[in-house]
Amino acid sequence: MKRKKMIMMTGIVGLLCSLAITVSACGNAETDVDLKTDAEANIEAETDPGEDTETEENVMDVKENGNTYLRSSTVRDVINDPCFADFGRLLFPVDRSVSEDMTLEEVSSGSVYVWYNYIDPDKTVEIIQSLHDQSKAGEQVFYQIYSEEDMEADPSKKDTGLFFFRGNPGEKFAVVNAGGGFMYVGAMQDSFPHALELSKMGYNSFALIYRPDDPYADLAQAIGFIYDHAQELGVNSEEYSLWGGSAGARMAAALGNADVFSYFGREDIPQASAVIMQYTGYNDVSEKDAPTYVCVGTRDGIANWQTMQARLERLEDLGIPTEFHAYEGLPHGFGIGTGTVAEGWINDAVAFWEAQCE
Repeated sequence: MKRKKMIMMTGIVGLLCSLAITVSACGNAETDVDLKTDAEANIEAETDPGEDTETEENVMDVKENGNTYLRSSTVRDVINDPCFADFGRLLFPVDRSVSEDMTLEEVSSGSVYVWYNYIDPDKTVEIIQSLHDQSKAGEQVFYQIYSEEDMEADPSKKDTGLFFFRGNPGEKFAVVNAGGGFMYVGAMQDSFPHALELSKMGYNSFALIYRPDDPYADLAQAIGFIYDHAQELGVNSEEYSLWGGSAGARMAAALGNADVFSYFGREDIPQASAVIMQYTGYNDVSEKDAPTYVCVGTRDGIANWQTMQARLERLEDLGIPTEFHAYEGLPHGFGIGTGTVAEGWINDAVAFWEAQCE
């Protein structure tokens, strides 16, 4: 099926291997990794000028609702939460200096998540509260993708893993990859919100925390991990999708190529049904690329919308289904786009994914 929709101004390593599930019910991981910058992350993006501040009334409402976390909760509160065991630190960028004294409102900013805009502290609270509640209810929310032996041999692998946002049992899965210029992992804006929203739609969604200096190997490992343990995880291992923003979109597109798992010696893993990409300058094209959905803002100083459009036109010429959206006035890193002209784009992306599964 060949499909292309252009909507203007409105709104793509290491060897995969089988391994045992290594986890904890309420997790684990350690150490730092080297920093590495990406060419497309050399331009400093604008920060959103109008973040709301928490009012006393908001705090009271949250407390009355019985939630554990507020905007005023601290990074230390999260890291020390028994429900997050020893993986709570991975909810925040381990490759950036984040003070444990920062509140969730303060951490939800462009000063921490550089190159990102429209970071919503209420969404940060919702994400952490959701994972806390699932863990407290006895559901595993974090999975290490490498074996204990692997992590002993290479301690940097302790800084990887999958946060699992559960959908319906037996439903398809998505792996969402945050950007961060291959300098850090901007999950709180660029993968956790997407995974949470996808889970609300019934899809099983995994947000990958990867090493910025070995991202493609970690994504390959993660896909293999999910595929090998699909039954235990309760997911459908066919017709999965790969999502990503900025650097994460490069990862999704690269691992979405049909030849990639043959290269890893894992011919048993099928190609992704769809790749969902946000704001990246990636422009490699192959006839083996997956059907691709793209969205980007017209005021993105890092990933030019015309570059992304041109790549999709080349994919379309190869007979690969595509869909392209450029949103008027949006800068880089708008995430799920709540409160912007891009709000609701995730529904279009899901519809595109589903169409490739028919």
